[in-house]
Amino acid sequence: MTLRRSTAADSPVSHRSPLTDNHKRTNIDNKLVKFFARIPVESNRSAAKYLKIFSNSSVPAALVMLFVSPLEINKSCGKSSIKLFLNSCLALPMHQQNSCLPVVLEFCRLLRRACPDNKLYVSCRNTLGSMLDLVCKCDEFQLRLFTIGEEIYPCVTELADVMEKELLQNTGPSLSEVQKFSSFWQPLKRAITAQLPCVFPVDMPLRNTVLEAEIGKLYRIFGRLLTIMDICMTRIENMLDMRGVVNNTEAMSASWSQYLAILKIIDSMCELYQGAKEQVASLLNTRKASFSALVLKFAKRGDDHQWIFDYKEATTFESRRHLAMLLFPDVKEDYDEMHEMLIDRSNVFAESFEYISSATPGSLHSGLFMEFKNEEATGPGVLREWFYLVCQEIFNPRNALFLRSADDFRRFSPNPASKVDPLHLSYFEFTGRVIALALMHKVQVGVLFDRVFFTQLAHPEISLEDIKDTDRVMYNSCKQILEMDPAFFDSNAGLGLTFELETEELGKRETVELLPDGKSIAVNSENREQYVKLLIKQRFAASISQHVERFSKGFSDILSESVPTFFKRIYLEDFDGMLRGGENPISIDDWKAHTEYNGFKETDRQIDWFWKIMKKMTEEERRSVLFFWTSTKFIPVEGFRGLSSKLYIYRLHEANDRLPTSHTCFYRLCLPKYPTSALMEQRLRFIAQDHVSSSFGKW
Repeated sequence: MTLRRSTAADSPVSHRSPLTDNHKRTNIDNKLVKFFARIPVESNRSAAKYLKIFSNSSVPAALVMLFVSPLEINKSCGKSSIKLFLNSCLALPMHQQNSCLPVVLEFCRLLRRACPDNKLYVSCRNTLGSMLDLVCKCDEFQLRLFTIGEEIYPCVTELADVMEKELLQNTGPSLSEVQKFSSFWQPLKRAITAQLPCVFPVDMPLRNTVLEAEIGKLYRIFGRLLTIMDICMTRIENMLDMRGVVNNTEAMSASWSQYLAILKIIDSMCELYQGAKEQVASLLNTRKASFSALVLKFAKRGDDHQWIFDYKEATTFESRRHLAMLLFPDVKEDYDEMHEMLIDRSNVFAESFEYISSATPGSLHSGLFMEFKNEEATGPGVLREWFYLVCQEIFNPRNALFLRSADDFRRFSPNPASKVDPLHLSYFEFTGRVIALALMHKVQVGVLFDRVFFTQLAHPEISLEDIKDTDRVMYNSCKQILEMDPAFFDSNAGLGLTFELETEELGKRETVELLPDGKSIAVNSENREQYVKLLIKQRFAASISQHVERFSKGFSDILSESVPTFFKRIYLEDFDGMLRGGENPISIDDWKAHTEYNGFKETDRQIDWFWKIMKKMTEEERRSVLFFWTSTKFIPVEGFRGLSSKLYIYRLHEANDRLPTSHTCFYRLCLPKYPTSALMEQRLRFIAQDHVSSSFGKW
């Protein structure tokens, strides 16, 4: 295929008819269409050789020369043909686009030299980025087809300049601008690491080769982006209130929507340079409030958030909880799609086990619709009560599924002795589903996990520090063994220790060897670290490995990703907050601030009596009243503002001496207009009894 360059002598534009102009353009376009139609499909190598003819024939140069011609006829013809070529490349299958890359790169280089500010060059660069983004994912993609410094780096620089300008103007780059930058940066990074697989010192600019020079320039781009993001995140902090919340959410959405994506690119860039990761961590730790606000607002389900967990210390509980909750499906509000359960209160554990264990994971993803037998109440309040009751049964010591931690009776871990029940592993899978469903429905069930149990859910390895709060005696013994003077330790024959562990289960004592013939292997200063590691593994991991595995399976049935992914996103303290809520005593002032009234006024004496009575009650009595009111004894870490709605006190227009009632789904407490404070206190203390506070809610 050959193209002859038109000249003014051929036919000036003023003497050329529209029909002739169109004929010329159509003729070249037809040749391009025929050229693409003949691209070999049998192999990429054949296609690459065929497309090389296009470049060797100087067609790209000829078309660019037409485009930059002062004659409008030539310019129009060149523009049409170049755009046709680019669109034809994008229409090819992915494996053939790989073969087109050298030609598109040549067009980019020629247009950049001739008219870098022209829209056609920008269009060509965008086409190149789209192709790179696609074919870079293909195993057959060969980055050696082009020169890194000449072809890719200029595009990265240009797009970085665009992003920096828009960031400084506080308009924020668009999604497409960030995607364009990423489409060039990712293959460039891949090419650099393939050719120079090492981490570069940030204070030693390399100039030995073109590639090394570009690596030095890239670091300056990294530094500029980091500095500008510091400015942007400072702006965010100036707009945050005391709770770390932005009031003007519209402005936030418009200008900040791509900040997380840019930070992700910066994190990717810092992987090339020594100490750069620490620079990013320093920025995010300094701007913790704004970073967490961005995560809460813009981290969406389905996005890749893995990079954020390298900077977990720079996030707040709320943002970590948000990232973890993104792994759960949305609870449906359509009752027809929910998994229905009809449970007898007298047989909560057994019937709940049947309903939950027999359900498919998909049916549970839509949510739960719960009723108790012979009761009319339904809705979220009843569901919250069921979660509380079934968890009370699961973690009840008489069921022998879980053990309380020796140092903290609030915490639980799997009981190795539960194997006496042939269904025990099925119960752990059931428990995993229940706990995950409680989290999905944002219900605090009042249960805390032991650190060792939590750690095993995140990863299989348990360290000595992990057992500190679980078994203080073993922790102190192991610390003593490891820290003892080696000479003294060996002179005392390793304290007479061998590689075995004595255990007691259901009153039966037995010895487990930590290594083959462990009873004959003495512990000494050289193998004591191995001894402690095996001791911890046997005592805390091996004995409950199946329990943890089945709990994880049940938990993962409700997640969109693996269980370790969920537990690596949060700390144990975060999980405490998600399962139990805040640990501080209930604040009456906070409770009152989030309560509204219907039929009463805040100044009515009955309302004044109510809050004074609440202040006189014990913590447990208050929680029982709260349970009667809302079907939950536990409030979120944020306090009452973390509940799904405000609480309400309604006036009950019936006899003024009757007991209160509640509509737990709507957080409504219904009080008669009691004539005296003493009568109100008597009635409230009656419902504050634990056995009474359950089952009083209507719906």
